Formats: sequence, structure tokens, C-alpha cells
Amino acid sequence: MGDRLTGRAALITGGTSGIGEATVRLFVAEGAKVMIAGRNADKGAALAAELGDNAAFIATDVMREADVKRAIEATAERFGRLDCLFSNAGGPTRGTADTITADDYHHAMDLLLGSVLFGIRHAAPIMKAQGRGAIINNASVAALRGHMGGYLYSIAKAGVRRATEMAGLELGPFGVTVNSISPGAIATPIFFGGSQAATSLDPAHSDAKMRKLTQNLARATPLGRSGTPHDIATAALFLASDEGAFVNCHDLVVDGGMVAGGRTSFEDQTPGAAV
Repeated sequence: MGDRLTGRAALITGGTSGIGEATVRLFVAEGAKVMIAGRNADKGAALAAELGDNAAFIATDVMREADVKRAIEATAERFGRLDCLFSNAGGPTRGTADTITADDYHHAMDLLLGSVLFGIRHAAPIMKAQGRGAIINNASVAALRGHMGGYLYSIAKAGVRRATEMAGLELGPFGVTVNSISPGAIATPIFFGGSQAATSLDPAHSDAKMRKLTQNLARATPLGRSGTPHDIATAALFLASDEGAFVNCHDLVVDGGMVAGGRTSFEDQTPGAAV
């Protein structure tokens, strides 16, 4: 148990699995009060109950601005403040350069970019009034190097990085930092179509696919291992804590060195999923 976030309140979207769940657990362990936002009500309620009074769950579809606004307001109302927003929710996209449809486009942009933009939009007034706050957006190495994500996924994540920079310029003078994290080679359910799809697999099949994925990703990094959700959670902790208070408009790449020179194609990778 640490105290790097004692007295602070955070909202974490996509908080019921993978990177989101790992970050929820770490933030609570470091003293924060955390609102868990996600679509899986059963998992969210169970996680909040497990973590006790310092955690709560709110059912949220980040593709709906009204849901994002409601989750932010609920966090501030329940805990009396909002010190950190981690816009982490995401998932795979559909379509290639010569096959995308309007539905593919709107799905990708609403899920990956719109959720970030409206998170910033509704968190900013609360944080500006407090005179402090940390907004963290989940970007991706797919925005930095080709063949690391699907067509629309990569485009949307590039937008997240630029939105982060622009928002940090606007909100920095009010004491609010805005940064992004670009994960790479992280073994999460997104490779299997997201947490909902992974949950539908039988446990033995799911475990086998995760072992194979972990092995493939390990071969992609100079470090020789795949990343874990905890690796991203610790990066978010740094940006949310006093140690990261002078970091703004920055994209923190956490990929084991893969962007610098790792492989860019993997066996069994779901088309459109992020690395």
C-alpha cells in the first residue's frame, strides 16, 4: 500500500479489464478514490465491491457524450473532486483503406477519439476550478509506426496524440496537465476483439490464446518480453502523481523499445486490433 495518490479522486474508463482494471487496482492501492467506468456492469460492480469504499462503479458507454459527462460529474459528486481522468476505454476497429464504410468511420472515431475529446471537454471545467488536475489519454504505438494497428485505429490514435498536445497547451495555464500513453506489445483482450469477446471464450481457449499472444509479442520487443497491463498502470500512476506534475503535452511510449526497432507483424493478430 502506497500513498502517492492519497486524497485524490480519479475516473478510469474501460476500468473493468486489462489496462483499465490494472490501473484501478494500482490507484486504489496508492490511496486514490476511483470511479470505475465501463460497460460490463457485473464485472464493474464486483471489482468495486472487492476494493471497498475507495472504489465505485458507473455503467458507461464512452461512445455517448452524455455517458462520459455523467461519469465525470458522478465522480466529482461522490468524491468531492476530480484529480485525474484516465480515458482508457477502446477496442478494435473495422475496415481498410479501400473497404471502410461510414459506420466503420463513426464507430472508430466515437470510440477512440470522441471519447477522449469529450472526456477533456467535461473534466476541464472541474479541474480548472480546482486549479489542478491530470488528464491522461490512452493513445497507441499504432499512431507512430505502420503495421501496428488497423487503418482507422491508427488514424484515431494519431488524433488522440494531437488532441493531447493541443489540450495541454490550453489547460496548462490553469494547472491542468494533459498527457497520453502509447502502449505497445501489451497482452490484453483487445487482440481478441475486446474484453467482451474475450469473456465469451471458454477459459482454456482464452488462456491458450493469451499464452500464444504473449510469446508472439515477446519476440517483437528488444526486451524480449511482452508488456503487461501493470506496465501501463505504473506509467499512468507517474503522470497522475506529483512526480509527473511538470510533464505536459507529452506522449509517453511504453513498448519495450518496439517502435525503435521491433517487429511489426504478429501471428494470430486480429485485424484492426492495436499492438
